[in-house]
Amino acid sequence: MEHLTLLLAIVIVTALVFDFTNGFHDTANAMATTISTGALKPKTAVAMSAVLNLVGAFLSVEVAKTISGGLINEQGIRTEVIFAALVGAILWNLFTWLLGLPSSSSHALFGGLIGATLMSVGTSGVNGGVVVTKVLLPALAAPLVAGLAAMLATRLTYRIGRNTAEKDTAKGYRAGQIASAGLVSLAHGTNDAQKTMGVITLALVTGGVLAPGSNPPMWVIVSAGVAIALGTYLGGWRIIRTMGKGLTDLQPQQGFAAQTSAATVILASSHLGFSLSTTQSCSGAVMGAGLGRKGGVVRWSTATRMFVAWGLTLPAAGLVAAGAEFLTKQGPWGIGVTAALLVTLSGAIWFASRRQPVDHTNVNEADGPAGAAEPSGVVTAAVAAVTPPPVGGPSSEIAATIPAPGPGTSDPTAEPARPATV
Repeated sequence: MEHLTLLLAIVIVTALVFDFTNGFHDTANAMATTISTGALKPKTAVAMSAVLNLVGAFLSVEVAKTISGGLINEQGIRTEVIFAALVGAILWNLFTWLLGLPSSSSHALFGGLIGATLMSVGTSGVNGGVVVTKVLLPALAAPLVAGLAAMLATRLTYRIGRNTAEKDTAKGYRAGQIASAGLVSLAHGTNDAQKTMGVITLALVTGGVLAPGSNPPMWVIVSAGVAIALGTYLGGWRIIRTMGKGLTDLQPQQGFAAQTSAATVILASSHLGFSLSTTQSCSGAVMGAGLGRKGGVVRWSTATRMFVAWGLTLPAAGLVAAGAEFLTKQGPWGIGVTAALLVTLSGAIWFASRRQPVDHTNVNEADGPAGAAEPSGVVTAAVAAVTPPPVGGPSSEIAATIPAPGPGTSDPTAEPARPATV
């Protein structure tokens, strides 16, 4: 029993570490567009997002129930399986963060759980129907629905304000963007923080501390909410750069439309207990908003890398988790080796990130490790025709039809000044 208690403590700590990485990995979902358009200063944006993530963690437990009592069969699952699943999810989160790719923390966790369970007990441990209806189908539908909604909302917004000077509407749209970003942060707390609650609850059930089907205890809700809020406050600047600058250049109108659409999709899914990817929803909304503005450009090379990361997340995290579960099955020494590998690989990824650091001081630069700049080609020529970020209502649309500025005027410091930030 003493060993089991120690193992449970290790699993709970590891789950909170995953929750922490989820926070800084997904900060971009709520705040990337707000930061890139200048509606909020970077540090203010992540602080606001952290607080609202914490609040959102207390609003619902439907998603936690899906994970703790639906995705895999609780009976016959050892606590070591949960530990192995978290190892796979954490390492994939850190790897994609290093590359600046907004992959899904949710799918990393699901892949880890599925891979570790398959290695432990086989296919009988996974509820295939739940995986399809509450994971795979929402994964396909969420970015499409959010993207279409954002595109239509963007077009409607520009049509309504087509006869109004941008300087007269910019402040209002920036205020609306701040409000919608707050809504996304709140929605993120209602969905992603609960995933860690569900994992900890599942670990407590497998350890015999809770009865199957139990709701997360209050201390689990509080600790998961605090962990994701702390991760959010530190800010995943590399992914914020990709979401804010790497996919498309956004005006406040587009940012408002994207965030409102994403928040609606996330809140609706949380209410229904669908454990969708908030990253995919927000990324789809950003691309939809980029396509919704006349003259807007989506950088498809960055989007393609992101799509590949989405497709690899479930199997990659599952394979790592399956390997970790193979080690933990060997006994206490296997658990120790798995923990040592997790710490070592996490440290190596962090040190690699220090070679090209990204933080609040350079997050809005166009170039960086995330690959925000397009390779030479047709897309680059199209992007160069639009001043990033567009600043003048009709003039920004005209810019999309004229050649890129010559060498003598390409200095980014020569672009028009932005409106004052809030």
